[in-house]
Amino acid sequence: MTERAATGQGEEVAHPELLSRSALGVFRLNGQFLAVADELAAPAGLTAAWWQVLGAVLPQPLPVSGVARAMGITRQSVQRIADLLVERGLAAYEPNPAHRRAKLLTPTEAGRAAIHEITPGHAALATRLAEELGAADFAETVRVLERLSEAMDAIGHRSDR
Repeated sequence: MTERAATGQGEEVAHPELLSRSALGVFRLNGQFLAVADELAAPAGLTAAWWQVLGAVLPQPLPVSGVARAMGITRQSVQRIADLLVERGLAAYEPNPAHRRAKLLTPTEAGRAAIHEITPGHAALATRLAEELGAADFAETVRVLERLSEAMDAIGHRSDR
């Protein structure tokens, strides 16, 4: 017998269908986020991927593997982007006291300036989304997406493997 779940909208849907719908929704949303991120980042001379990696190390320097874990992508992908950022003077590698070979990636002043240039557009998009969704629904959407990611980690389907 197939497990079914109530959606809260008077319908019951099979669990496999819910997984498929959520995956397709996330894939579509990812494409939408990447498109708008490329649009916001371009005037600062960045791509969406460069912005993601720089953004991950703004609070504190991280090894490439730490950035990959935080972003849910492969270490090799982050390594390629990190090397490009360093080559272009937007980031630098610094010694890692915890691990001799895994250097820490940190933004340079030029990298911070590029991120700063994106901030107004990012804030405007956040405001438009909050207006469209309503502040409470926006916060709930974030909570549910974070919980879904935690659940995927908990059942052993992590994106950083």
